Amino acid sequence: MSEEFLAHRRMLLGMAYRLLGTLYDAEDVLQEAYLRWTRADRSEVAEPRRYLTRVVARLAVDALRARQARREDYIGTWLPEPLRTGDHQQSLIDTEDLSMAMLHLMERLTPPQRAVYVLRNAFELPYAEIAGILDRTEDDCRQLHRRAAAALAGRARFSTDPAEHARLLEGFVAAARTGDVERLEALLHEDVVAWNDGGGKVRTGPNPIRGRAKVVRFFTAVMRRHDPSTTRTGVNGGAALLVEANYRYTMCLCVVDGKIHDLFRVANPAKLSTFDAQGSY
Repeated sequence: MSEEFLAHRRMLLGMAYRLLGTLYDAEDVLQEAYLRWTRADRSEVAEPRRYLTRVVARLAVDALRARQARREDYIGTWLPEPLRTGDHQQSLIDTEDLSMAMLHLMERLTPPQRAVYVLRNAFELPYAEIAGILDRTEDDCRQLHRRAAAALAGRARFSTDPAEHARLLEGFVAAARTGDVERLEALLHEDVVAWNDGGGKVRTGPNPIRGRAKVVRFFTAVMRRHDPSTTRTGVNGGAALLVEANYRYTMCLCVVDGKIHDLFRVANPAKLSTFDAQGSY
């Protein structure tokens, strides 16, 4: 792989992952981008970083559109792929502002909205450059960004304190193990939702579990039936647990107003590749 491409690979992979939400799809995009790079007339490429950014962004938007078109074939709830991270590990990509909650929220955006939002907010590109990358006008890109920001307005209430997430997550699991309903209810937001992604490969339930009472019943039953082991880990720069029961899954939170607003459980084996080895991406 050429040195010029390698010099920008981490940035490009981070962009593709933010746009697509899975490492597998992001790697596919980078492979195609590299093939195009090898075929490009380098004498006409004044700025490799800008050229590669344009190629990867366009490929990712195309891939996102194709995936959304076939999303109806996905079994159960689709969640982004969690990336294993931790203080003692080197992440494959920068995970700042890359929580599962944020990636999940971005699924409500259209592909062009998501592209503009990521390029503007995560990579701080000027609208003129974004317009050139996406073959749109600057005014169009500004409008797309306004709509994306409005759709993501709820993120302002998210807590990003890792210590708070860890405390709530471990308190939740401990209370579920003992069947302490009162304690569980105190930890959960009244509008709590548990999202479960098994991808049709693991039976996690086809639909989100909504409401405090239903979430309490579900998790106390799961803990009583399977008595899982849990290990502290990191997902996308935040606190998480790796759970081993009758199947393996990661669990992390979205916290609003000091309480658990969303629980994200990813059990689809295809999305747990960064947890397969002792090392981390």
